[in-house]
Amino acid sequence: MNDTASSGRTFRLDLHVLGPLLALIALVLIGASINDNFLSAGNITNVLARSAFIGIIAVGMTFVITAGGIDLSVGSMAAFVAGVVILTMNALIPALGVSWLTIVAGMLTAIAAGLLAGLLNGVLIAKVGIEAFIVTLGTMGIYRSLVTWLADGGTLSLDYALRTLYRPVYYGGIWGVAWPIIVFALVAVIGEIVMRRTPFGRHCAALGANEQVARYSAVKVDRTRILTYVLLGFLVGIAVIMYVPRLGSASASTGVLWELEAIAAVIIGGTVLKGGFGRVWGTVVGVLILSLIDNILNLASMVSPYLNGAIQGVIVILAVVLQREKKAAD
Repeated sequence: MNDTASSGRTFRLDLHVLGPLLALIALVLIGASINDNFLSAGNITNVLARSAFIGIIAVGMTFVITAGGIDLSVGSMAAFVAGVVILTMNALIPALGVSWLTIVAGMLTAIAAGLLAGLLNGVLIAKVGIEAFIVTLGTMGIYRSLVTWLADGGTLSLDYALRTLYRPVYYGGIWGVAWPIIVFALVAVIGEIVMRRTPFGRHCAALGANEQVARYSAVKVDRTRILTYVLLGFLVGIAVIMYVPRLGSASASTGVLWELEAIAAVIIGGTVLKGGFGRVWGTVVGVLILSLIDNILNLASMVSPYLNGAIQGVIVILAVVLQREKKAAD
């Protein structure tokens, strides 16, 4: 009797783990049957490159959510960081010229700005004791307002000659694989290793599962929580480095709904919304699922692209409902 029950639990667990992968395979089959160009190298590369920004950010979001947190500010943060990067590089042209030195300075600015923004969120949450939802909701408005102010209500544009030099960071690559895809893959692999094989990953899971027990287990709770937000800010900076050469501009509309897409990818991938368990590889699958749904809808002209946000919202709700049902069954 016990063996039967144990087998049933194992089967449900395996199905839960494989569910996102099965959904991804199903989407690929549906896309291939709807449009002949779906599996073309150009379309696949385009989907992966465009999803890399969200994917990089979603890896950081996985650690935040695993530790029992949330960050609603990442889209606005990305817009603000992009604006600061563009202004910095434009300002350095008279001194450094249109050169890779100027671009590297812009990259370092993106990383520094992302780290500081993440640190601000983390300190307010861990040290000041404000709820993560409230803090990141507030900073979401702050960052969005700041980039609007910097652009004077318009658009911040990178110098044309510098953008031309910078373009290969998005459009170039190795052996036909674009740099954003390569960076996303590296971030995902490193993120999975950190989550599964390091004390930091285990501490994130312990903190999300039960903060008091984590404290009694000698986990440095405040430091761990701050580090999750610093890591997320760092990855926002990396995503911005990949994003700026794509359009060469930043405005109040940059990064809109990125936080929804990142959170959706994390939840679809199997990370528990309330914390305690996370898997980076599942987040990667979640990112691909969202990107393929968007791509299939556009290729088939089934739904207006203006409704993509609504579809993602529905997916988030369904993913959370499925998590609750699994927990109840267990």
